[in-house]
Amino acid sequence: MIETDITKMLGIQHPILSAPMGPFYTTKLTVAVSEAGGLGVLSHTNLLGKNSFEEMKKNMEYVVEHTDKPFGFNIRTARLQPDAIKLCRKIPQFIMENPKIREQCVYVLTSAGSPRLIFNRYFEKLRENSQIKHFHVVPNIRFAQKCVDMGVDGLVVTGIEGGGHQSYEKVSTLVLLQEVRKRLNGIPIIACGGFATSDGLSSALSMGAGAIAMGSRFIASEECEFHENIKNIALNSKSSDTELITGLFGPIRVLKNNYTKHHTLISSKEEKLKEEKASSVVEEMKFYEKTYNGDIEEGAVLLGQTIGIIDKIESVSEIINSIISGAEKTLLSPSYTIEQTPIELELMI
Repeated sequence: MIETDITKMLGIQHPILSAPMGPFYTTKLTVAVSEAGGLGVLSHTNLLGKNSFEEMKKNMEYVVEHTDKPFGFNIRTARLQPDAIKLCRKIPQFIMENPKIREQCVYVLTSAGSPRLIFNRYFEKLRENSQIKHFHVVPNIRFAQKCVDMGVDGLVVTGIEGGGHQSYEKVSTLVLLQEVRKRLNGIPIIACGGFATSDGLSSALSMGAGAIAMGSRFIASEECEFHENIKNIALNSKSSDTELITGLFGPIRVLKNNYTKHHTLISSKEEKLKEEKASSVVEEMKFYEKTYNGDIEEGAVLLGQTIGIIDKIESVSEIINSIISGAEKTLLSPSYTIEQTPIELELMI
């Protein structure tokens, strides 16, 4: 197996995580990824007017009923996410009150806003009494530095190739990984955006990441609870079939369809703030609900450019085992060497 700083930190067998894909449910997917030796991550779900706190509680209870492996969860901390403050306060309390969940929940990922929102007395108490680690999604080096200064345990470095929420800077994962490694050497890194194969994992590890997170690749899995229409689109599309537009929180990468024809790409955060005055969170959420129900023409279908290299729907264990096996062969190749870095990489076959 491949052992890195991330696998050691989170107590997992393989350096592969599922990317949270809210507002959709990823509960069964989380179980499958964790059972296969990776780290499953629950999405921040708030579809169909449901209470996100109650849904997160039920999702966590489901996970610990179906696996004894570690798992994580996501909270979107965007300004326009009305339930973020409540989740950041009440979910840590809920975890503290449930010993089994506290034992297995080792990872919280904040995204789409500031990591500062979760730094409250409830989360600090959880940190003191569990093994949980806090990572935040960063799309550029400036924000990465801010997150480190705020005291996060690690970063999910996400480039423009990935599906879902993006940034105005439009930096690729390849470049951003190098920037973070050069300027923030030593901070634990999970690479996300553009990963779906063993070659992707090998390249991320060789560049100093301790793991990868995958969204689109896991959508095309047997256990993912996404609608079959989305799975089939992920399977039968080209990398050029996605585009960047402006969504509820900012730029997002989605499938080209009728939804994207009516959404342009705003060029700056300042322009987005002006546009927000006329926007409606409720109205925008309807497009995600369309996707949830299988409408891939009118819905907001969040997919990354890796859909161009997905050629079959497999079980999660088959996906993970194939990626790990291929990466081991690459990293153990006589023509391949890794320089000693602060991030230790051990191949234990």
